[in-house]
Amino acid sequence: MGAAPIARLKITLDDVAVLRRVEVPFDIRLDRLHLTVQAAMGWTNSHLYEIRAGDVGFSTPDPAADWDDDFLDARKARLDDVLEDVGTKKLVYLYDFGDGWEHTIMIERLIDPEPGVFYPRLTEVRGRCPPEDCGGPFGYADLLEAITDPKHERHAELTGWLGDGLNHELNDAEALVAEVAVLAKSWSRKSKRRKGA
Repeated sequence: MGAAPIARLKITLDDVAVLRRVEVPFDIRLDRLHLTVQAAMGWTNSHLYEIRAGDVGFSTPDPAADWDDDFLDARKARLDDVLEDVGTKKLVYLYDFGDGWEHTIMIERLIDPEPGVFYPRLTEVRGRCPPEDCGGPFGYADLLEAITDPKHERHAELTGWLGDGLNHELNDAEALVAEVAVLAKSWSRKSKRRKGA
């Protein structure tokens, strides 16, 4: 039996010019896909999330929340099964229900795994992720307007809040690739331990 195929995913942050391409095992659990998106985008994993395939939503249960019945358990769902069941090549990933950051995840193609490579693997980075808690796409647009115009009434306040945190010229691709690689190595070690037990 050969190794499971690898899914090449194109992740776009809707309403913002941010794109990532990642390669993940096609049978990745959805809770791990969530962590992969977090690492690849540069989010801090400090808010709730939902992965939606058609009309079906998945998330990680939160014992403190009273809406757990609204979602299926992402820890018990695998990407290949979900896509087959729903009959789609597209997922919607919603992060931070207050700010409403919506991402589109497209399955571009399936490929064979490369020998010696740990997955997930981040292969392309375009654009910097917006800062957390800035108000979603509309708040982010207002933020950009204020920090780029020294005469804007909130310029000093918002540039002080951000510090150096929003330098769009700075390329953070290396750090993001490293974050995704940490996940891949961690999950690979756990998988080897389980097989050896």
